[in-house]
Amino acid sequence: MSSRISKAFLELRNKKTKGFIPFITAGDPSISLSLEIIKSLPKAGADLIEIGMPFSDPMADGKIIQASSLRALNQGITIKKILEMISIFRENDDVTPIILMGYFNPIYNFGVDKFLNLCKKNGVDGLIVVDLPFEHDDELCIPAKKSGIDFIRLVAPTTNEKRIPYLLEQSSGFVYCISLSGITGSQEAKTKIVTDTINRIKKFSELPIAVGFGIKTPKQAGEMSLKADATVIGSIIVEKINEICSLNINNGIKLNQIYSFINLFSEEIHKS
Repeated sequence: MSSRISKAFLELRNKKTKGFIPFITAGDPSISLSLEIIKSLPKAGADLIEIGMPFSDPMADGKIIQASSLRALNQGITIKKILEMISIFRENDDVTPIILMGYFNPIYNFGVDKFLNLCKKNGVDGLIVVDLPFEHDDELCIPAKKSGIDFIRLVAPTTNEKRIPYLLEQSSGFVYCISLSGITGSQEAKTKIVTDTINRIKKFSELPIAVGFGIKTPKQAGEMSLKADATVIGSIIVEKINEICSLNINNGIKLNQIYSFINLFSEEIHKS
């Protein structure tokens, strides 16, 4: 049976366009408002949605997402509440794939089996766990796939080519191509580096490739989408959400402004 993720990429190919994957942190600026933002993303042009699971020590994230995670944790966000949010989202959207991105420690503390069961029940389609190497595939990757949940691996410009086939052996859904060598939002993505990394990935996998990290403008998103099958936009969206939600305006206006900003990236990517 095809997953929502594979169906989404098949539909994009049939439409001859590229995918837009916005990232937001669950629970930021508040649990209720982040749920409303997630609900609005498909209408804003999201083909897939990536949701960050806040963690107190996010080693792969830059200052913007670290601060966002801290705000969400201070709002009382938990894995259980994130999965409840996704269940509510699924009441009105059974099509748009949801990918959770986070770290293994909170999942381990929650209980791997319990986590995967609730992910499947509530409508999670894929996992990105940045601190779990392929040597530990039996701890989460293989159980996730047995549960029908795609496990998405990251490949960076600095990834040793000898490791790539092992990284991708159990990978499913798509491959996440990191466009730079640092943490999220730390510098701007460079087209040549991305092209080289994508070519290395294609030697070992036929999975769709999404590029992310360091993409800060709609124009840059459009350029990157020419290289890959989808583009992930994260830090700049998280930063804009914080900026808008700091204003003394009602939530309806906040949501409209966030929607309009996110839609700028969608329009540029879908031109590709």
